[in-house]
Amino acid sequence: MSGESLKGDRDSGICPQALTLYANEVKKLSEAGVQVALVVGGGNIVRGAELATSGTQRSTADYMGMLATVINGLALQDALEQIGLYTRLQSAIQMDAVAEPYIRRRAVRHLEKGRVVIFAAGTGNPYFSTDSAAALRACEIQADVFVKGTHVDGVYTADPQKDPKARRYLQLTYQEALEKNLKVLDGPAFVICRDNNIPIIVCDITKPGRLAEVLRGTGAHTIVKDFTNSVLE
Repeated sequence: MSGESLKGDRDSGICPQALTLYANEVKKLSEAGVQVALVVGGGNIVRGAELATSGTQRSTADYMGMLATVINGLALQDALEQIGLYTRLQSAIQMDAVAEPYIRRRAVRHLEKGRVVIFAAGTGNPYFSTDSAAALRACEIQADVFVKGTHVDGVYTADPQKDPKARRYLQLTYQEALEKNLKVLDGPAFVICRDNNIPIIVCDITKPGRLAEVLRGTGAHTIVKDFTNSVLE
């Protein structure tokens, strides 16, 4: 999930109402027996790529962005635990006072015990986006599906807020997503999922109940997979 999703209607920062909404959405999945791992961005606090364009050294900017994801991870952990879910926050940058170090086998064990695992600090390396980090973690824990939670209900042929003729893809091939340079995920994330055969679901997580719907195969969403062809709504 993007960091921007946590700011709600605010210009930046963390909105308590948004935290509560997403925590309850995760709880519905957990109660249904779904193992849930979360990767959260930091764009509501710091966007490394934007800082880099304004003069900050790229590596420094990216590390600042990674630290912002830890702040968001702590907020999500607290919101989830307040509604009765057991969680573990794992950071790719070691900071033992607030999070476990990322260890793949430990993360898998937490999931097997029914805990929600939050992966923070991206990959721990600059020049890699949160999308790429999420795709990497999905591969490492052998996830069944990678869900990209946004404020749009799928992938469109154009920006639906600017083009009234934009159409939503019901299903989309990895290759077309890459060739059309669709901006829902960055290119490396699509490639990682394609090469490891992990389906990608893009949906609007700001709508209550939508996350559970799409994992049942209903509700508005786009699925990106190794289809023979793409299908428009």
